[in-house]
Amino acid sequence: MKAVQYRTVGAAPEVVTVPDPEPGPGQVLLKVTAAGVCHSDIAVMSWPAEQIPFPLPLTLGHEGVGTVAALGDGVGGLAVGDAVAVYGPWGCGTCVKCAEGKENYCLRAAELGIAPPGLGAPGAMAEYMIVDDPRHLVPLDGLDPVQAVPLTDAGLTPYHAIKRSLPKLVPGATAVVIGTGGLGHVAIQLLRAMTAVRVIALDVSEDKLALAREVGAHETVLSDRDAAARIRELTGGTGAQVVLDFVGAPPTVATAGAAAAIDSDVTIVGLGGGALPVGFGTLPYNTTVTSPYWGSRAELAEVLDLARAGSVRVHVETYTLDEAPLAYERLHHGKINGRAVILPHG
Repeated sequence: MKAVQYRTVGAAPEVVTVPDPEPGPGQVLLKVTAAGVCHSDIAVMSWPAEQIPFPLPLTLGHEGVGTVAALGDGVGGLAVGDAVAVYGPWGCGTCVKCAEGKENYCLRAAELGIAPPGLGAPGAMAEYMIVDDPRHLVPLDGLDPVQAVPLTDAGLTPYHAIKRSLPKLVPGATAVVIGTGGLGHVAIQLLRAMTAVRVIALDVSEDKLALAREVGAHETVLSDRDAAARIRELTGGTGAQVVLDFVGAPPTVATAGAAAAIDSDVTIVGLGGGALPVGFGTLPYNTTVTSPYWGSRAELAEVLDLARAGSVRVHVETYTLDEAPLAYERLHHGKINGRAVILPHG
């Protein structure tokens, strides 16, 4: 079968032919119908060899949906042909966090060598993929695969971040979304669907800010050195009760801290390498800074329910499997507005 692999440190991903996978006991074989292209992949592919925590080559794609093609011995509750989404942050299934459905915070994944698809295990950017356990599959129940696939990360990750801050996202409050690409433009929609707050969106180009306004941002601000001051102007000097940074680079993290209100949440989601100092006097009183990871299995089901209700719709560009390297190149140069989706079967 064809697959898109990261094969050599520092090189671009390649389309290659690899053996067809077969499910072992307890595993599920999926025929992949769609796979998402994420900026996290570009971040990983920029790491030096000593920083990469998994062996190469690696089949990419940590956002995946497909239909069940075959079941390994002992698998129940699924049938060949079922349309499903893949829950990506695989865990051990038995620790305290996994028992709560929070496999994204599994306590033993690193110890046991468990990795997400596309980020250690073979991913979804292929004609077929292996899912290690049926608990990591969520029914699509009629959702369009192309629309659904980004929700497994670009929907789940902002949903998880927003949900933990709901006590502060009350009417009259302000939420700032920094970076309105794959995750950020979904976050804006989730904020509008789940809360009554005012949403201020930041990005570096007018086309991305136009998309932010299209999907529901009340205000848009160019992401530059004056952005925090502009946010304070828009909030009457108070600042934002919740700031979600989907870039995470040093300049955006600095903006996030400078735009935060007293008793606010600053959530750094992006992998841009920025860090925000925390200490008395460095941020407004009682500011909480956190860096969450993905979301729980229950939260993925909730995100898909929001999509079925029409509350969130991802702006997508589609590519064939052979065009996947081009999609990564366009993403790297900031030319994708929304999310790129790979269709392995055309």
